[in-house]
Amino acid sequence: MDIELTKKMDSYTKEKKENKTIDCRKDTYCFEDFVDIIRELRSEHGCPWDREQTHESLRNCMLEECYEAIDAINKKDIPNLREELGDVLLQVVLHTVIAEESQEFTMDEVTTEISKKMIHRHPHVFSDVQAEDSATVLRNWEAIKVEEKKEETIEDGMLRVAQALPALIRATKVQKKASKIGVDAPSTESVFNVLNSTLNDMKNAYAIGNQSHIEENFERLLFLVTVLSRKLGINAENSLTNATDKFINRFIGVERLAEGEGKHLKDMSIDEQTALWGRII
Repeated sequence: MDIELTKKMDSYTKEKKENKTIDCRKDTYCFEDFVDIIRELRSEHGCPWDREQTHESLRNCMLEECYEAIDAINKKDIPNLREELGDVLLQVVLHTVIAEESQEFTMDEVTTEISKKMIHRHPHVFSDVQAEDSATVLRNWEAIKVEEKKEETIEDGMLRVAQALPALIRATKVQKKASKIGVDAPSTESVFNVLNSTLNDMKNAYAIGNQSHIEENFERLLFLVTVLSRKLGINAENSLTNATDKFINRFIGVERLAEGEGKHLKDMSIDEQTALWGRII
């Protein structure tokens, strides 16, 4: 084990033994207070649930809290954003305290690594590199990241795109990396043509009941829609979210119309339901 890491962990252990009693009556708590609270929850006399958690058991929690924070941003709900960012921070600190306990890494190492990364990736702020606009900053950022990650090929960059990302976001990131070396649809019109061809192929596969070809063409269709979104300058992930929200709103409107007529949608014929959908703008 790394000697320096062992020394750091011994220091944390000594500090806990000397004890920092949690003051439960404070009006405000700083970051260090919060970390101490999580360490207390993970201690042998802390919370049974918190003690049982692992990096693996907390994966879904991290994902859900990030999405809830994004939802607050989308809704411009600042009080809720403050709360959700706290929940995201909880996940970060929990993972780090778990890592401290198993001597994987420490909180200081987490904050040091991200601090060094920010300094290194902003040479126009912390060094003598010139960057007059955000476009230049982004180009520099990408170049520095490639150097840091030792990406020698586009393949290296593609394989680094996290598989856990939402599928539309991951597809877009992979496509952008390919487009940097010219591997891309030549035009928006060409994407429309391939989309139509793929849709026809899927229809034919469906007509003869070829399930494997149906699935293959459906996968390709979704990927091509993502290509089209890039060509049109549209965010595919946001578009699907917006479409889902619109569907929910229209569905609620249709259901209320049905209820106003003393009916339930599930008891109505397709023609009756369609007529109600036509009344919702």
